[in-house]
Amino acid sequence: MKPYHEICRMQILVIAATKKEIEPFIADNKTAEILITGIGIPATIYNLQKHLAKNSYDLLIQAGIAGAFDTDTKLGNVVVIKQEIFGDIGLEEKENFTSIYHSQLMNGNEYPYSDGWLVNLNPLLFNSTFEMVNGVTVNKVSDSQLQKKQLESCFAPQTESMEGAAFHYVCLQEKVPFLQLRSISNYVGERNKNNWKINEAITNLNEALNTLIKIAEK
Repeated sequence: MKPYHEICRMQILVIAATKKEIEPFIADNKTAEILITGIGIPATIYNLQKHLAKNSYDLLIQAGIAGAFDTDTKLGNVVVIKQEIFGDIGLEEKENFTSIYHSQLMNGNEYPYSDGWLVNLNPLLFNSTFEMVNGVTVNKVSDSQLQKKQLESCFAPQTESMEGAAFHYVCLQEKVPFLQLRSISNYVGERNKNNWKINEAITNLNEALNTLIKIAEK
């Protein structure tokens, strides 16, 4: 039989697209379970859903690096994502993009969506000291200024990733408390990795992840 303190411990699952993003946390972690989903929307949805079919948790945390749209945002900053949206599901005509959630093809307010957004109302989001921002998830990261302008025009997001909305979608559908934690490694559209701050972003992300879990377990 497990000790009493282990039975009563909060069950937390930390997920990331790649091991590298949370490697420092993996080395030091003694409480949370860990799932590496793989990169992108399909891998995140499939592997997370498969894992949740066999396991139950009090809290899911997705941790990873992300791009920022505003170049005034300091690289290495850590944020939490209040709401996410799938940024490239829709219609493009003559370089004008219309989100499927704002078209006649889909009801953007049908659960789990709210005007197309996947909104997190977990109280932990508001109890943390990290800045809350809106995120957009895309299947393709790019140096295309057109794609960047389309995303900004349609959604006015602060961050871009390839997994965030997939994570929100599964958690809302499964009604599991969750939180997405991101550290800014680059600016959207900048593909020269010499200008990225990956190591700094990963260091800050893992420090924040440890802090967040301590807050959650109180």
